[in-house]
Amino acid sequence: MESDILQTPQEAPICFLCQGIFMDPISLWCGHRFCKACLILSTEDMGIPDICPICKQPSHWMFIDNISLRNLVSTVRENSLMKYLSSEEHKCVIHKERKTKFCGESSALLCQLCSDSQDHRSHTHCTIGDRVSMQMMKLEKQMASLLKKVQKQQENVKAERRTIFQWSPALQSEFQDSQGYTEKPCLEEKTIEENHYVTLREEMIRTAYSQLYPPLDEEENQYMACMKNQSSTILEELRKTEAMMVHKRSQLIEMYQELMAMSQKPYEVLLLQDLDDLFRRSELVQLSLMTPSIKPKLSAHSSTGLTARFSCFQVKIFFQNLILLNCPRLVFDVRRFTSRPCNENPFLAVPGSYRASFGAESFTTGKHYWEVDLKDHEQWAVGVCNNVWLKKRNYKIGSKGAFLLVCFKDGDHYSLFTTCPTFHHYIEKPARRVGVFLDCEGGFVSFLDVATSSLIYSYCPGTFHCTVRPYYCTVYT
Repeated sequence: MESDILQTPQEAPICFLCQGIFMDPISLWCGHRFCKACLILSTEDMGIPDICPICKQPSHWMFIDNISLRNLVSTVRENSLMKYLSSEEHKCVIHKERKTKFCGESSALLCQLCSDSQDHRSHTHCTIGDRVSMQMMKLEKQMASLLKKVQKQQENVKAERRTIFQWSPALQSEFQDSQGYTEKPCLEEKTIEENHYVTLREEMIRTAYSQLYPPLDEEENQYMACMKNQSSTILEELRKTEAMMVHKRSQLIEMYQELMAMSQKPYEVLLLQDLDDLFRRSELVQLSLMTPSIKPKLSAHSSTGLTARFSCFQVKIFFQNLILLNCPRLVFDVRRFTSRPCNENPFLAVPGSYRASFGAESFTTGKHYWEVDLKDHEQWAVGVCNNVWLKKRNYKIGSKGAFLLVCFKDGDHYSLFTTCPTFHHYIEKPARRVGVFLDCEGGFVSFLDVATSSLIYSYCPGTFHCTVRPYYCTVYT
């Protein structure tokens, strides 16, 4: 042991970020080393940073576990413990022997003779090395669990903020909370924020009313005022939830930092610590995470004459090409912006059989309107697709060439999306019939809730300039 002490550094290497000894050390691409948790907690997204905090070189979002450094730190700490136990002042005052045992009942360090004495003979003993190993193992288990919860809570915060970005036109491109974490929206968030939902819907509704004759100005103004009031109420609730989620994240981080401080104490201190209370508080703070709980929905408002205006273009559609599918991952390829982080699987995995069909007739010119009765289906997709998309035969809803309104059920909630590009619509699910209006010259398709005579969504003119076919898909669970 003495030769080992001479060959090993007297002090453990220090992490650049926490200025403490390394815990679970990792190395970035450039070679600089950090505690894994310190590196993760130092970033906005609670993940691997884009660049090294020291040299600013790209990290390539990769790291490797530094086993040799971990072993070095452990050896230094063990040698420090042995040096402490071997000193005269810490030897057994009765037998002048080095203490090698830990007594569980008295939480005391004992020499071998004291361990065998009548006072301690019936107690549970272990070696000091085993006691240190058990203490560190318990701490590392709690810290690993907490770190996962911190990252999960951060994902929940980002998901809630992603929804807020869609609702609030006044938000800046950066979002800073009281903890000092500044978050920039990911690509999907920027796209949504630039076309945030309420503004997009307001413009769409105003355009629809501008095409009505005679004009219905009073009805339009009432519609806009109602939508504004609803969106303000929803935004306020979203911000309250987001604040609670940030507070929960802070609690988790503070608890982790307390565990980290304990784990970095010298072994001679750590082995005598009673960690039960610390672990109880750690487990308590992990019991429940704050998740996005608000499912924002705008009410569907009836627009006078809307359905009648499209009905004059009504055509009979024959869906003769039936396709039966049993692989959900090949069908509902839709990213859920509000409930799923950007890096998670974007596929909607719903068990059941899929029945897809496309119209016998394709359309290149003219205006056409048809309705699809979906009252018996919880999950479905309806709209138009081009021939290129059909020829691929993978039928991924959300892939290029399919312009669809999609409804799926996530738990007890229904969500509506349109595809190409994928966009989440915060509006009530149609109760029964969905109307589809196709304008080939204009290059767009619109969707109506027939029962309420309300516009669900209208693609921008010029979205496509190709031959398209009616399409629908339903799920049988």
